[in-house]
Amino acid sequence: MGRTEILGVALVLLAAFSANTEASLYKWVDERGETHYGEVVPPEYANRDQTQLNKGRAVKKPDSQSDAAKSDTTMNGEQAAMDQRRKDKALLNTYSNEKEIDLARDRNLQQVEARITGAQLLLKSAQGSLDGYHNEAVAKQQAGKAIPDSLQSDLNAAENKVAKLKQDLAKAQEKEASVKAGYEADKIRYRELTGAGKPR
Repeated sequence: MGRTEILGVALVLLAAFSANTEASLYKWVDERGETHYGEVVPPEYANRDQTQLNKGRAVKKPDSQSDAAKSDTTMNGEQAAMDQRRKDKALLNTYSNEKEIDLARDRNLQQVEARITGAQLLLKSAQGSLDGYHNEAVAKQQAGKAIPDSLQSDLNAAENKVAKLKQDLAKAQEKEASVKAGYEADKIRYRELTGAGKPR
């Protein structure tokens, strides 16, 4: 075979090789753990781990779940940004200075503080009744007498009432703390939006 023929064959092989390398090559693993290569991933392995190769290097590893998670994260981030813009607009439209925020806080706290005061008064009264029943029960025991069913029933009812009033008081105090924290956060955000308090 002459030089010209050899050169011709080499060019044909090179062209064929170049054409083949233009096609995408994929690597995937079957259910037995065996690795396969091909230009097309069989449908039954489409949802399994796979890698697209370019000149022997991995250039892309499809991961629909990861892409979906990123998409959800992006959407959640955009929704959060929209919500924040809406809140900021409402904050600026509602108040013209920080003093108005303090006044709104105080108005809202009036009802909560009234609940706290009422719960404290009721608790004090209920605790007094419970202490009275306890003292009566102790006196009976010291006298060597059994505690009557009626007294035991009053004791149980008084204990339950005190426990419930303590819960009510705790909830009212939590509400008070929540209202204060909410308005304090509004004040901080208001300063950020208006530049209030920054050196000029």
